[in-house]
Amino acid sequence: MTEYRHEYKYRIDAREKAVLKLRAQGVLEQDVHAGADGAYLIRSLYFDSPDDACFYENENGDDPREKYRIRFYNCDTSRISLECKAKRRGMTRKTACPITQEQCRQFMEGGIPEPEREISPAQAAMFTQMRQKSLRPVVIVQYIRMPFVCNAGNVRVTFDDAIASSNDIAGFLQPEIPLRSVLGTGESILEVKWDELLPSYISGHLSLDSLQWTSFSKYYLCRKYNCYGGVRV
Repeated sequence: MTEYRHEYKYRIDAREKAVLKLRAQGVLEQDVHAGADGAYLIRSLYFDSPDDACFYENENGDDPREKYRIRFYNCDTSRISLECKAKRRGMTRKTACPITQEQCRQFMEGGIPEPEREISPAQAAMFTQMRQKSLRPVVIVQYIRMPFVCNAGNVRVTFDDAIASSNDIAGFLQPEIPLRSVLGTGESILEVKWDELLPSYISGHLSLDSLQWTSFSKYYLCRKYNCYGGVRV
């Protein structure tokens, strides 16, 4: 089972991003999954309960908490994953399993697919939890990620830009969907993740102590400022 990891998030402006990107390039390697431009596109469909428990748990900073999403990359729907991201004592853990397009469409329509014969334990557990919590799809989150990595400490530093939301759940698998930006012009989210120890030369080089830490997730931001005029629906 995947262990819990440290995960810190920072809301940064264009000037800070330009400086930090140069600093990251100086001490970290570019993720091999990134494209020629050093980035890739992420689109996720998030779920919540009828009483919006996930939204309010994030708003209140509840710990522990967890949320469920379906995700794919670069508009490639041949590889789709169902994920559960859990937070406990300030640390996070992601559990993921592949699902088919047909299963994805059932989730999009508000149902929970029936388990297949050779279902994995992770998939079985997530299907069961989502059914027990009456989770249904509520918002799409899309952004462009520029990732950097370091083997020491299993460090991952990412710059997330063009963060946008959509309520076009029926179009989740389509190449183009209507989107609404949820951050100010030039703003990005910097995420820093590591296992037990963040090497001091990385934290020092990135001057993390001088940045403004935030606990709000992209899911929370996109639910709060969605496609209907900045109010949560």
